[in-house]
Amino acid sequence: MNDLSWLSRTSLLIGEDKLKMLTTKHVMVVGLGGVGSFAAEFIARSGVGIMTIIDGDVVDPTNRNRQLPALSTNHGQSKADIMAERLKAINPELKLNVVKDFVNPEMVERLFDFQPDYVIDAIDSITPKITFLKTAYHKKVGLVSSMGAGAKLDPTKLQVVDISKTYNCPFAQQIRKNLKNNQIRKGIKVVFSPEEPIKESLMLTDGKNFKKSAYGTISYLPAVFGAVAASVVIRDFLKERQ
Repeated sequence: MNDLSWLSRTSLLIGEDKLKMLTTKHVMVVGLGGVGSFAAEFIARSGVGIMTIIDGDVVDPTNRNRQLPALSTNHGQSKADIMAERLKAINPELKLNVVKDFVNPEMVERLFDFQPDYVIDAIDSITPKITFLKTAYHKKVGLVSSMGAGAKLDPTKLQVVDISKTYNCPFAQQIRKNLKNNQIRKGIKVVFSPEEPIKESLMLTDGKNFKKSAYGTISYLPAVFGAVAASVVIRDFLKERQ
């Protein structure tokens, strides 16, 4: 039997039955950058018993302004490895699958063989994200997707809505357009900010890993996106047991 004493404060809030239910759930977090790394940690600290984390990237100095695994002492190390060690240190009994690959369209179908109960999509490249969202949508897997956390400053503006209700988010606009081309107009839950983006913060990138541009970011905004996404997952699980 798992030792749940470290979750006594959570049990006090949601009750022992719901806490035990969380220990049976499997959450997949795709992308361990500014949004996904914090989302993964909050899921682990909530007592979820099975996780799959996916990211092929290594820590870069520019990650340190916003990403949980990024330190001055671990440049070049695998984000998935760093997060795996951290999550197991939080909960040694966590059953953890680690995939150290960038998500590409060809591998998406295979990832669902892990059979997660819920997926947090924190992919920040359009093509892999669209493939992932399409697959989750058609498989009817629980899903919450992060829209753009760049070019924004105010964390109090965040909302959880259907993809069709997003606005003032260039990233969400591209996602909506691509999904529409695949006959998906609604039915995907997202975290987004309607705050006007700071357009001057856009920069073009080398196009590596399906990513052609990026916006400037502030330390706390992606973390709040991750916290909200994790809360959606946990709250949806708790609703199942009401």
